[in-house]
Amino acid sequence: MTDTTTAERSHVRGSLNRDRVLHGALEFADREGIEPLTIRRLADHLGVKPMTIYHYVANKEAIIDGMIDLVFDEIERPPADGAWRAGIRSRAASLREVLRRHPWATPLMESRTNPGAATLGHHDAVLACWYRSGLPLELIAHGLAVVDAFVYGFALQEAALPFGDHQGDLTEAAEEIILPLPTGEHPNLVRFTQEHVLQPGYDFGRSFDFGLDLILDGLEAAARRDEDAR
Repeated sequence: MTDTTTAERSHVRGSLNRDRVLHGALEFADREGIEPLTIRRLADHLGVKPMTIYHYVANKEAIIDGMIDLVFDEIERPPADGAWRAGIRSRAASLREVLRRHPWATPLMESRTNPGAATLGHHDAVLACWYRSGLPLELIAHGLAVVDAFVYGFALQEAALPFGDHQGDLTEAAEEIILPLPTGEHPNLVRFTQEHVLQPGYDFGRSFDFGLDLILDGLEAAARRDEDAR
């Protein structure tokens, strides 16, 4: 190791703290994914020795706990007052956008057994918004579960689709994957692609708003049915 490298590492180590370790891990995962993240590779990313990382976090699981807490901190919480439905919608849209920035996080968001302050505060604010709806508790529980399942599932599907954010990417993917299929063997796939996916203005993301409204409309309809049955 050269004197210059030693000096650089010493400077970085002197400015290191837990927050910088976690943000460094977040940057690494956004670029490389979560699977390649190790203490050694994180140390290389931060320009320090691996043992230095252990001064701030106990292990990789503790790092992931902290990373997920940072992700939750980016998500817009529903406001403390105002219409409950608007609050749930804005939070769902924010969650989707945050997961698009950090696609590796989607399967891990609800998996942590040691949640941080931002994670707990976020969930508490979301529940407060649901309670303002006046829906029966059972419907609140259904809404909480189904909305999150929908957003996480949509985010996973968006991240996995073989095209980017632009219509040109989608058109190219559809033309390469679907249109070459024999029409007689898969007529409905070819028909749907030609009649819908490849039409001007098609946007897969529009299904997000439609699906979210479908869930919220269904909850309100269920509440009305329960009220009428009394």
